[in-house]
Amino acid sequence: MQGNTHIVGGITASLAFAQISNDNPLVLVGAGVIGALLPDICHGGSKIGRKFPIISKIVNTMFGHRSFTHSLLFLFLIGMLLHTFIPYESISLGILLGIASHIFLDMCTKKGVKLFFPVSISVRLPLTTKTGSKTEKVVFMLLTMLSVFFSYEIIFKLIETL
Repeated sequence: MQGNTHIVGGITASLAFAQISNDNPLVLVGAGVIGALLPDICHGGSKIGRKFPIISKIVNTMFGHRSFTHSLLFLFLIGMLLHTFIPYESISLGILLGIASHIFLDMCTKKGVKLFFPVSISVRLPLTTKTGSKTEKVVFMLLTMLSVFFSYEIIFKLIETL
């Protein structure tokens, strides 16, 4: 999936979680966007890879694309780091939601992800698409509509409390 689809995926996941939590939706969404971009640090052409080219090159050289940074191990280790160093749970949750949404969306691609890294088996969903395809544009549109829906729900709840 492309960066914009991952961003909207992170926003959607964060807003969906905000429906059932007491966390600040704006904090969740901001952190969710960061988390949604983070796994592609292994790809020099990605949005985050272009911002941090040296780190991207190192990670890519060590692990390749869609392996370690697209795994449950990465999600777990980032969760541990966040728990240790970030005192605000909403930030940690948002980042983890963004990473999880990224991994899930990349499981919808033909190449899949190395979900169980270091095991080298690629995992993908039964229905897949090619990155940048018309199908991805439909996924982007659907995620955008879900984000608007969840945003409306949050705004409506805020108005009710006034």
